[in-house]
Amino acid sequence: MASVEMGALPKSHADEDNVGVLYHDSLKGHTQNDQADMDRMGKVQELRRNYRPLSAIAFVVILQGTWEVLMTASYSGLVDGGPAGLIWSYIWTFAGFSMVVASLAEMASMAPTAGGQYHWVSEFAPPSIQSPLSYFVGWMSTLSWQAGTASGPFLVGTLIQACAIVMHPEYEPTAWGGTLMVIGVTILVWVLNVYGARLMPLFQNIMLVIHVFGFIAIIIVFWVLCPRASSKATFTEFRNDGGWSSTGLALMVGQISAIYACICSDAAAHMSEEIKDAGRTVPRAMISSYFMNGAIGLVFLISYMYVMTDLSAALDDVTGYPHIWVFSQAVSPAGVVALNVIPTILIFAGTLSYNLSTSRQTWAFARDNGLPLAKWLGTVNPKLEIPVNAVTFTCICTILLSLINIGSDVAFNASTSALFLNPHFLLNAALLSHLCQPQANQTPPVISLNVVSLMITYMCSIGAVLYRRIKHPELLPSCRWSLGKFGVPVNIGGLLYSTHAFFWCFWPEATPVEVTSFNWAVVMFVGVTILCFVDYMIRARKVYKGPVVLVEGYKGD
Repeated sequence: MASVEMGALPKSHADEDNVGVLYHDSLKGHTQNDQADMDRMGKVQELRRNYRPLSAIAFVVILQGTWEVLMTASYSGLVDGGPAGLIWSYIWTFAGFSMVVASLAEMASMAPTAGGQYHWVSEFAPPSIQSPLSYFVGWMSTLSWQAGTASGPFLVGTLIQACAIVMHPEYEPTAWGGTLMVIGVTILVWVLNVYGARLMPLFQNIMLVIHVFGFIAIIIVFWVLCPRASSKATFTEFRNDGGWSSTGLALMVGQISAIYACICSDAAAHMSEEIKDAGRTVPRAMISSYFMNGAIGLVFLISYMYVMTDLSAALDDVTGYPHIWVFSQAVSPAGVVALNVIPTILIFAGTLSYNLSTSRQTWAFARDNGLPLAKWLGTVNPKLEIPVNAVTFTCICTILLSLINIGSDVAFNASTSALFLNPHFLLNAALLSHLCQPQANQTPPVISLNVVSLMITYMCSIGAVLYRRIKHPELLPSCRWSLGKFGVPVNIGGLLYSTHAFFWCFWPEATPVEVTSFNWAVVMFVGVTILCFVDYMIRARKVYKGPVVLVEGYKGD
């Protein structure tokens, strides 16, 4: 197998689509093992490997932002389950999802590619279905990551508006003001991710420090200054404010808050082609960040639920954020703003990371002819050594979606006409227009859509590797982070848990269900699935063969 020895003369490659454009492997920062992995998968090293073990861990920790998510996006869990329900659902979610993360980490070591799940399905699924199933998973992955990326600037914007409301109670947030904030945040993300790409690993390390010390600062405020509820109320008193037939059913519906806080460990996999020694570093980063965030998240959640002394008042806070109410019980309005700046900065940092991972997943899928505009989206800027077009495309989609929040027919029509090129962006439009209204006091469907579309990619990829492990174990690629003899039970556990989460995340927050409270994620998910199938039958099956056709040793069906 071809490899590059340390000290050997640099090996040049030519991009088949850009004949004559040569570059040297030795300048890309990869190791001999990285080159061996890329050669096996039939890929050319186009991106610079800037990330090392610490920055890779920091990248995933900041992107997941578990304690920040539990603070700012736990409304559903508080309504359906209450403080006790949110704590216990987080514990079982963390335990169940650990098997999903372990399964994904092993696949990331077997095939460390920016494509992630759709590549793994293509390589491990039965040959008769690998192409259509891989195509479907690629679209679902794109759907999920684009939805998550678009939600970040909206969240940052609403947190900023919450600060304005605290300092100026007479302030009334406007739709156009929120849109301008989204556009401003998105432009800043584009500038930093394009022209500051080489500094991102250092930035992630700094944000990791802020992530830890910000957590400590807020925990101190909780335990020193805030009034606290009793342990009995915190751990044993469950709520069913959603009107479900039983508390158990309410807990199942409300667990989406805990699930949302645990997802996206696969972000490291989508950065595989920019991480040095990816076959070992990526799975370690996925596992380390998951358990680090999980431990911090549990401590934070328990502390946060102790100070949620009046749940109804917290849920009805004028800002739409229960944590603002909690802060206001302990400190002055200026102190509330100072504390709220911490999650705002960290969520902005997570938005940067999210954009990076999303653009790499989009770039990789386009590189394999899975998306329209594939040649343009699959291009890497030779000077910056990053997929600038994919970054730009992701930011443009977010900005177009933000126009819908203004509420004008002109803006809506302009946005939807542009977004119609890719069906999932059109479907996200309705979600994100709702996402910009925190005063509605309910978890936006974009969270459900983000989770269910990710879960289907987890189900398919884990199912594919489980099939290969049972039917043809001799064909599994060797890897440097392996589940070994625990592979089958861990894969089965991961498949069962991701299926469980997939099912429950479609449920609405409360009953009886009305048009305004219906979880439209199910409609959008089914719509994208149908459009994906139609597109595959008409167009994609002629051009999309799946990345497996480039893998060393591939023999065809």
